[in-house]
Order: sequence, then C-alpha cells, then structure tokens
Amino acid sequence: MQFTTQQRLDDGVLEREFTLGEIPGILWTPGSASAPVPLVLLGHPPLGLRKMYPRLQARAQDSVAEGFAAATIELPWSGERPGSAAAEQARADLRRALEAGGPVDDEIVDRLILPLVDKAVPEWRAALDALLALPEIGGPVGFSGGVTSIGVRLAVVEPRISAAVLFAGSFVPRTILEEARRVTIPLHVLLQWDDEGNDRPRALDLFDAFGSKEKTLHANMGGHTGVPQFASDEANRFFVRYLK
Repeated sequence: MQFTTQQRLDDGVLEREFTLGEIPGILWTPGSASAPVPLVLLGHPPLGLRKMYPRLQARAQDSVAEGFAAATIELPWSGERPGSAAAEQARADLRRALEAGGPVDDEIVDRLILPLVDKAVPEWRAALDALLALPEIGGPVGFSGGVTSIGVRLAVVEPRISAAVLFAGSFVPRTILEEARRVTIPLHVLLQWDDEGNDRPRALDLFDAFGSKEKTLHANMGGHTGVPQFASDEANRFFVRYLK
C-alpha cells in the first residue's frame, strides 16, 4: 500500500488516497485517537470512485464521527481501472432488458455480477490485509454498502468481518442466495422499497436466506438514492453495537 495524497477535512478527519498495486483506494481516519480504532469497509456500485466520491466521503465522515476508520477501493472494470468487454456486454444486455420492461434473465445477472464478485472479493481481502497492518487501525471490521453480492461473499469467506450493513439495491444471482445461507454474522439490511434498479422479491428472498441469528431489515419508501438520514444513522448505531 502506498499513500499518494492526504488532506484534512473540515471536521478534522484525515483523508488519504492510496494505491494497492493497480487498485486505487481512499482511507479516512479520526483526527486524533488514543488507541487503534475499528474499521468500516465502504462498498459501492461499480460507477467509479470519482463519481461516487461525494457520497462515499459523507458516509466515511459519519463512520469516523462514531470513532471508526473507513476505507474503500475502486472496483474492477470501473473508474480509472482497465475495462472488460464481457462486463460492458453484460451491462448493455441489462440496460436493454430494463428498457423492454420485462424481467431480467438470470443468465444476464450471472454474467454481470458473478465475475465482479470473483475478482473484487480477493481485492477487498488484500486491502484488508494492508489496512489492518497500519498502527492506527486495530479492528474489528465491518462491511457497509454494496454491491450486495460482494458483501455476501465477503461475509462468508472473510472471518475478520464481524458485522455488515448491506444495501439491497443490486441484482443478486441465485448462487449468491445459496451462499447467503452460510452467513452468520449480525446483519442490518437497508431496502429502498421503490428502488428502480432492485428486484424487490429477490431482495426479500435474500434476507430470508441469511443464516444469521441477528438480522434486521430496514425498509423505506423511495428510490435508490432516497435513503433517509435516520436510516443511515441507525446503520451507524448498528456498527457501534457490534464493533465497539
């Protein structure tokens, strides 16, 4: 991991951009802390860190205000990273299916999501290795956000993640539904009821499939970007309960 830039935000949060091999990322840490702090990994859709930056920074500042560090990395085939012809074709097929107004075929969802999960999850784990090696970060670790299927896979394979807030706002392959039965960590799932890009019945099936004994579904009216502030506040309180 190499830090490339740093700045102090108005609330004293230290924001540092880094690279991990070819993968860009951003780390936010408290301005002052007497001991190593827990870490929240910020998931996001594959739209590019620059496009997602304002929302990621706001989420990170909320996390740091609760005494956590927060970090994110650029997903495969997005932002400044090399693209994938197969991923672009899957996205185009998805757009056509949505414009046609019919159901999205499982084959399209598999081509869109599963290669992304297979490549992104090892990268998140490598980033976690590097972040936990920093003296200011001590764990435990939470995962917050999407892509939902990435969060599910990480919850299954990464024992260092103690709790997760998942955003039910992306298509979920049926194989991920099966993996969800192996998730046992505490979960807080946010669902926007009118999310135009989300298969609501599949999102409810996913919540039902989770094997966690402690899981909460927090559903609100509104579209994908309409998550009310009180829902975000509750998600932060969830991490306070399970990471501190």
